[in-house]
Amino acid sequence: MMTKYFLYRHAWRFKGTHHNETELTKKEVNKLFMNGGWLVRNTYDFDKKEENSFWYIIKDNFYGLAENTTKERTKIRKSLKTYDYRIIDVNIIKERGFELYKEVLRDYQIKDRKVTYDDFLSLFNNEYECWGCFEKKTNEFIGFSINYIWRDACQYEVSAILPKYKHNSTYPYYGLIYSMNKYYLGEKKLKYVSDGSRTITEHSNIQDFLMHNFKFRKAYCKLKVHYKWWVGVVVKLLFPFRNVIPFRNVKAILKMEEYSRKSQ
Repeated sequence: MMTKYFLYRHAWRFKGTHHNETELTKKEVNKLFMNGGWLVRNTYDFDKKEENSFWYIIKDNFYGLAENTTKERTKIRKSLKTYDYRIIDVNIIKERGFELYKEVLRDYQIKDRKVTYDDFLSLFNNEYECWGCFEKKTNEFIGFSINYIWRDACQYEVSAILPKYKHNSTYPYYGLIYSMNKYYLGEKKLKYVSDGSRTITEHSNIQDFLMHNFKFRKAYCKLKVHYKWWVGVVVKLLFPFRNVIPFRNVKAILKMEEYSRKSQ
C-alpha cells in the first residue's frame, strides 16, 4: 500500500487517480503512520452525484474553441500568438523554476509560507510531465506546469506564470490551459484532467477561473482525515476557535477537518 501514497509536508496523499482511491481501514492508516507523517488525507466515492462539502475540479471533455465565448477565444488566440507552450525536460524546471515559483507565491501575498528548495523538489514525488511557457520573441522562460500523469487521467498539480506576464494583457494562463486540455483530452483521449481538490488555503482563484472559462466542474467525493494521536488532540482542542486562529497552516488543517466532518 505504501506505493500508493506519498508524503508531502507531513501529510500522506494518494498517488493514483482520484477514482481509484478507496476508503482506508484503521490498519492501513496505522501502517502509513509507521513511516512518518502527521495526517492522512483520504478521499473516496469520487464523482458522486450528491453534492458534498469536498470535491475535485475536473474536465472530462474537449470541444476546442467552440466551447469558449468570443471574448475567451480572443484571449486564447492572443496567448497562443505570444507564447509557445510545450512539454519540456524536468531538469529545466528543477534548475530554473524554483525562483519563478517563489515569485508567484509572493504575488499571492502568502507571507507566512516559506518554501525551501527541498519543498519544491517534493512536487516531483509522483509520475509527472512538465510543460514550459516561453515568450516567442525572446524565448524567455516565463512559466511552467507540473502535471501528474496516470494511465487514463492527469492532474495539473502546480502551474506558475511570472506575475508581470500574468498582468500584461497577454493572457498566458489561457494559452497554457487550452494547450494542455487540447493535448490530454483532445489528443491523448484521457478520461479527465483535474486541477486537484477543493482548495484549503484559498490563496488563488484558479479553480473559479477554470470553471468559468474552461468548463471544468466539481466532482463531489467524501473526505476523511486521520491524525497521529497527538495531532488529533490538538485539532479537537483548536477546532472551536478555527475562525479566529491567525496562523495559516493551522487554519488550513482546521478547515480540512471542517470539510471532513461535513462530508460524512
